[in-house]
Amino acid sequence: MISNREIFRWLENNKLIKSYEVIDFRENQNGFFLKLKVQFIDESLLFIKEYFSIDHRNYSFHWQDKNDELLIRWDNAPFHKNIDTFPHHKHKEGKILPSNEIGIVEVLGYIFSFLERNDWP
Repeated sequence: MISNREIFRWLENNKLIKSYEVIDFRENQNGFFLKLKVQFIDESLLFIKEYFSIDHRNYSFHWQDKNDELLIRWDNAPFHKNIDTFPHHKHKEGKILPSNEIGIVEVLGYIFSFLERNDWP
């Protein structure tokens, strides 16, 4: 697992990220709570909320376009038991789908791939 410090370094040194804001960040010996807002070069936004402790993890990654329209939301709310990757899933185009992107690194990697395919300067 990537450390919080490495995540911040990664956000600062990526050409696809226009800016980011730490809304909340708390850590202790058993875990952390992180809330971020990331703006990409296409003006889309990713809202990150993650709570991690020794025995619990809760996350939501909400990616929206520059017009505030949802592109994808990844989360692990335990509501969709029929999904193969339960409780991990994503909301995309009005559907609830399985998701293997369950961490900040995987979600950012997905978004970076999308942005790179669209040939941004």
